[in-house]
Amino acid sequence: PGPAAGEDAAAEARGGRWGKASATSLYENPWTIPNMLSMTRIGLAPVLGYLIIEEDFNIALGVFALAGLTDLLDGFIARNWANQKSALGSALDPLADKILISILYISLTYADLIPVPLTYMIISRDVMLIAAVFYVRYRTLPTPRTLSKYFNPCYATARLKPTFISKVNTAVQLILVAASLAAPVFNYADSIYLQILWCFTAFTTAASAYSYYHYGRKTVQVIKG
Repeated sequence: PGPAAGEDAAAEARGGRWGKASATSLYENPWTIPNMLSMTRIGLAPVLGYLIIEEDFNIALGVFALAGLTDLLDGFIARNWANQKSALGSALDPLADKILISILYISLTYADLIPVPLTYMIISRDVMLIAAVFYVRYRTLPTPRTLSKYFNPCYATARLKPTFISKVNTAVQLILVAASLAAPVFNYADSIYLQILWCFTAFTTAASAYSYYHYGRKTVQVIKG
């Protein structure tokens, strides 16, 4: 089928299964500005990890601010320009956040700025969510399922809608990262307020995981041709 713009009908799965996309599932242009910004954020993640391990926290703060700016911009552009919104972006944006957060938490834990149990909780939740995204992609792909079709970013089969508490959790996790990066710069690594933020981050992470377990099917919209 030829490219279509805004003529798809998103259908939520009913019953015990996600429905498969029809053979005329929409093709879309993956090279949008929001998607490129998400890819930039993924590229900045290992740079941030290296800077933190090397304890270059001043530069790491600046690079983290740049990564945060790409996150704000891709959401703003996708919301305000319809031709920049894509099904791929609905998965790529949270995936970029999860990759960035995972690398940041691992490196900050290595630098003794975030406790190991909290990082383990966050990484475990993100691994499960990423696995669920791959599963949804498989289930919504029309037959015959092929590897080329599965990994074709132009072939849109489903849109993802994060839960409200998940959005809150992502914001809290990023706030903790910013506070932890700034801690050695401004000498408050042992602050009680930082420890309270650890607890709040753990709570929102657990609540987010439960929200996906409880409302999981409602966060997926299968695209029909």
